[in-house]
Amino acid sequence: MNVVEWKKRIADGKLEQTFRLLYGNEPVELEKQRKRYIDALNAFSELYPKHQEVFLFSAPGRTEIGGNHTDHQHGCVLAAAVNLDVIAVVAFHNEKIIRLKSKGYPEDFVDLNDLKVHTEEFGTSKALIRGIAAKFSDMGVLVSGFDAYTTSEVLSGSGLSSSAAFEVLVGTIIDIHDNHGNAGAIEIAKIGQYAENVYFGKKSGLMDQMVSSVGGFVWIDFIDIEHPKIHKQNFDFAEAGYCLCITDTKGSHADLTPDYIAVPTEMKEIAAALGKDVLREVDETAFYDAIPKLKERCSDRAILRAAHFFGENRRATQEAAALEDGRVEDFFHLVRASGDSSANLLQNLYSCANPHEQGIPLGILMSKRILQDKGAVRVHGGGFAGTIQAFVPMEYISQYAEEMNRLYGEGSCYILRIRSVGGIAVTAESE
Repeated sequence: MNVVEWKKRIADGKLEQTFRLLYGNEPVELEKQRKRYIDALNAFSELYPKHQEVFLFSAPGRTEIGGNHTDHQHGCVLAAAVNLDVIAVVAFHNEKIIRLKSKGYPEDFVDLNDLKVHTEEFGTSKALIRGIAAKFSDMGVLVSGFDAYTTSEVLSGSGLSSSAAFEVLVGTIIDIHDNHGNAGAIEIAKIGQYAENVYFGKKSGLMDQMVSSVGGFVWIDFIDIEHPKIHKQNFDFAEAGYCLCITDTKGSHADLTPDYIAVPTEMKEIAAALGKDVLREVDETAFYDAIPKLKERCSDRAILRAAHFFGENRRATQEAAALEDGRVEDFFHLVRASGDSSANLLQNLYSCANPHEQGIPLGILMSKRILQDKGAVRVHGGGFAGTIQAFVPMEYISQYAEEMNRLYGEGSCYILRIRSVGGIAVTAESE
C-alpha cells in the first residue's frame, strides 16, 4: 500500500485489531496511536516522496520484572515487553543504502558496501544500523536497502531500553524483507546485541534485545549464553486489578559508569576467588562456607553483591512460576524481597560518589507510603539513578501517578501494560 492507502485504512478502522494488540483498549490511547501513525506516514512522504509502496513496523520497549543484575553472571531474569514502542514507516529499494530518519534526530545514511566497524560511530544509531546489516550479511543475507522514518515512545533514559527496541526494529525490517523472516525473534535479539557490542561499543547483555524481540513476559536462563533457555508466558495485571508503573526519578546518569562496571566486576572477583568465571558456576553453599576466606581477598561489598546474586537468581524463577500459577500475592512478596536485596546487598539505589542525590530511595519511600501493604515497588534496571517500578492497585493509580508527577515533574510516571508480541510488521485487517 502507499501512504494515502495506509492513512485511509487507519481512518476507516482497519488497524483497530492490531492497535488493540499493541496498545490496549483505552479509546484515548487508540486515538493517540492513530494520529501518531498518520503523522509518521506524512513525515515519511515529505522526506521520501518518490516511493509508492510503504510498510509499517513496530518494536517494544521492555521492563525488567525480576533478576536485578543477574544476566551478566549467566543467571535467570524475568522481563516483559511494554506498550511503549518505536515504529517505522519503510520503503525498500535496491540501492544498497539505508537512509533512516528518526524524529528529532539527523538522518542516518549507511552504505551497505561498507560494513566494517567505524570506531568514530561508537555510541550512535548509525553504528547500530551498520552492525545489524553487517551481521545479516555475514549470515549470507543480501541486504537490499531501505528508506525509513521512525518515531519512538521509548524515551532514552526511561529505563525501558530504547536502544534494544531500535535494534529489534531494524533487525525485524531486514529479516522480514531480505531474509523471509528466517532469523526469527531469538536470532534478531542476538544480532542486536552483536551490533551493540561490536559496532556501538557497549558490552551489554542479551536480556533487553531478547524481551523486545520475543514480547510478552519472558523468563530467560542465561546458563548457556549462546543458547539461552526461554519461556514466554502471558499474565494480565489489569485483569488482576493492578497497573505497572515506571517512574523516572530524574537522577543524573553522568559519571555513573564506574558504579555500573563495579557490579559485574565485584561479582566476578568472588567467582574467580572460588575458581570460576561467573557466579552461576559457583555452588551457593560453597560460597557461604568460604566467606571468612573471601574476606581476606575481596571487599565486603563484593561478598554482599554475590549474596544478592544467589537470592535474586532464585527469585526470578520463583516470580515466573508465581505468575504462571496466578499467585499474585506470592509474586508481590518476591518483588518486595527483590527490592530489599537490591537496596541492602546489591546497593544500587544511589551512587556512593554522590550520596546527596537519592532519587530512587525517595521514590520508593513515597511509593510505599501510598501503597501501604498493597502491590510492590523496587528499583528498576541498572539502578544508581533513573527509574523505579511499582505494581499499583487500580483504585490507587490516580493518586500514585499524581504524587510521582508532583515529586519528579509532570510526565515522570509511565502507566504501562504488558505487550504480548515483540518486533513485528504492522498489518491492516482484511476488508
